[in-house]
Amino acid sequence: MEMGFQENEQNQEFGSQVANLMEIGSGHYGCSHYRRRCKIRAPCCDEVFDCRHCHNEAKDSLHIEQMHRHELPRHEVSKVVCSLCETEQEVQQNCSNCGVCMGKYFCSKCKFFDDDLSKKQYHCDECGICRTGGEENFFHCKRCRCCYSKVMEDKHRCVEGAMHHNCPVCFEYLFDSTRDITVLQCGHTMHLECTKDMGLHNRYTCPVCSKSICDMSNLWKKLDEEVAAYPMPKLYENKMVWILCNDCSANTNVRFHFIAHKCSSCGSYNTKQTQRGSDSHSCSSGVSQVVGSTG
Repeated sequence: MEMGFQENEQNQEFGSQVANLMEIGSGHYGCSHYRRRCKIRAPCCDEVFDCRHCHNEAKDSLHIEQMHRHELPRHEVSKVVCSLCETEQEVQQNCSNCGVCMGKYFCSKCKFFDDDLSKKQYHCDECGICRTGGEENFFHCKRCRCCYSKVMEDKHRCVEGAMHHNCPVCFEYLFDSTRDITVLQCGHTMHLECTKDMGLHNRYTCPVCSKSICDMSNLWKKLDEEVAAYPMPKLYENKMVWILCNDCSANTNVRFHFIAHKCSSCGSYNTKQTQRGSDSHSCSSGVSQVVGSTG
């Protein structure tokens, strides 16, 4: 009975020590990108940084000569430095010297540490990187080759390698960006913040394919009223022009108006005037101007 009691006491003491190591220094170390209790040695330049983003900001900026610019290959990191005892060691969750937990979330595949578990980090084997938001809330689209919210599982439009490119506004690479990303109706992706910035400048079309990025029906109604309020002079009232609709891709022949041209197929004003006829043989005779652009 006494032995069992002592064993129980020892287990409780061990559990308490583990809990202490998990909490010691938690939230007090790290950088502007992550709260963590270790630094990484960059395999590319052999320098120590708080995280890969800190490295990239220092080594891949416009202030660095172009021939020396480079990004940190995250999966090649093999050494970390404990922030509490400054011991350099192999990549592992607990310090080999002081035993402190260097990151409550730890991924041995990505060599990634983070003390902020509220992000609900998880590793996606198909993406090959860690993501945030909770694995139960996301699915991996094999064609888009990235993780999307399960809300979009049966609704999104697939675009090959949808996030494997730079944001069309700020040019930051989207696939491993730490900023929020939105998927437009057309299937193209960009930063949510950049989408909002576009709205501030009255830009409501995808920078990649020019399709409308939201419901524009209210604006189309206002344009209907504007067009009706300003009849064309007799010289132009029978003039017809060919237009290409950015939203439905239809080519239609419509009456010319100096305000905007409405697609007779889907009713959108997100159209551009084109040249069409027997004399249109070259590429230069394609799109001539944007007419009635939605911003």
